[in-house]
Amino acid sequence: MNKYTLLLAVLFLSLSAASCNKEETPSPEPEPIIASPIPDTIRYLALGDSYTIGQSVSYEERWPVQLAAQLDMAFPDTIYYVEEPDIIARTGWTTANLLQAIAAANTLQSSYDLVSLLIGVNNQYQNRPIDIYRTEFRELLEQAISFAGGDTTRVIVLSIPDYAFTPFGQGSSNPGLISMQIDQYNDLNREMTASYGVTYFDITPVSRQGLAQPGLVASDGLHPSGAMYALWVAEIQDYVAGVLDL
Repeated sequence: MNKYTLLLAVLFLSLSAASCNKEETPSPEPEPIIASPIPDTIRYLALGDSYTIGQSVSYEERWPVQLAAQLDMAFPDTIYYVEEPDIIARTGWTTANLLQAIAAANTLQSSYDLVSLLIGVNNQYQNRPIDIYRTEFRELLEQAISFAGGDTTRVIVLSIPDYAFTPFGQGSSNPGLISMQIDQYNDLNREMTASYGVTYFDITPVSRQGLAQPGLVASDGLHPSGAMYALWVAEIQDYVAGVLDL
């Protein structure tokens, strides 16, 4: 064995010994996986008639749907998710029709985070006695509070819009009488709403802009357009967000 071979052998043995004595470096612990919080679902029930179901506008333009969407967009950093609203409403419904529909509904939740009520224009249009409206509106308001788990702050009532300020209303024999009767109905529902400690939104003045601003009336010449519904939502949104703590 020449000296180079001997030197290589010694070097190999030295490296092998060093490798055996070297302390192994432990692998780093994996970073813990933090799951995103599961959103708290906000459930919303909208009770009403053609103004709530959004006659002559698209689904997205209905004011309850706009309200739910606006709450989601305005508060993106919260862990709340506002579901698409459950809507119990049809064109032409009176207070009696709405009561019957609620009684027949079998898909409603037992409790909602928000409940809205807008009803009465068809009672006026069909010349129903206002005393019947008084009785049935009270019953509907109490049911709305019940659906909100008894929390009156989570119930909102909207005034009846004035359809006298539409092309359809102007074609009637007495638009002034329509407005007068709408005011009577709203005086009643406003007073009763206040007596229950429920928040009331007077959107009737907005509805009376329909002749001056034709874009606020839907293509049927009678019902609100999506643009008018957006004005209603603008009045309601901040209150609802505060109540829901979004």
